[in-house]
Amino acid sequence: MLRAKISPSLMCADIFGLRGIINDFEHCGIEYLHIDVMDGQFVPNFCLGTDYCRRLKAGTAIPLDIHLMVTEPAKKLGVFPFGEGDIVSVHHESGGREDTVAALKEISGRGAIPFIALNPDTPAETALGYAGLIGGVLLMTVYPGFAGQKMVEGSLEKITLMRKLLDENCLKDIMIEVDGNVNYEKAPLMRKAGADLFVVGTSSILGPGDIKQNTEKMRTLLEEADR
Repeated sequence: MLRAKISPSLMCADIFGLRGIINDFEHCGIEYLHIDVMDGQFVPNFCLGTDYCRRLKAGTAIPLDIHLMVTEPAKKLGVFPFGEGDIVSVHHESGGREDTVAALKEISGRGAIPFIALNPDTPAETALGYAGLIGGVLLMTVYPGFAGQKMVEGSLEKITLMRKLLDENCLKDIMIEVDGNVNYEKAPLMRKAGADLFVVGTSSILGPGDIKQNTEKMRTLLEEADR
């Protein structure tokens, strides 16, 4: 398995204390900053936009992990600041294979790592149709659009199946990212199932307590899951 990495969801961060939060993340060696982008069409909600991404890009060296929950992402990538080392995820369900493939190619062409995102009801096997175009799969373990949901039943089994399918098809280097209710109890189970990158929010690192201590607790749990 690849080394476990953490990507805190900034949708869950206190905007009034964001500079201090980013400083803590830098101190803790956080690998990515997860940015949820919603257009009110693909999901019935609006969230973080282009200016937010641009200011983060300029204000920290931590790579961005941009999750585009938008329709026709290929037509919208040009307004987002991303490049070498960043992750950008587009949804299989976002509006047609042609647009999705075009988006993945543009992401790769700009030096970022393209991920295909799958909603809970989309079969894991779907990701194999994008082999050769992606560096990772984002498995939604809740329905996209709102924070604070409980993990969808069957999510752990889907992670296990996704890891099995990737390994059997010589795609072991493709990361599996998990997003949704990644708390201290479920994250180790997700790790054992085969997840590599963990989107965390108010149910763990950005919940009650000190961010540095919370991050250390999460890393310890993920390391123990590897033993």
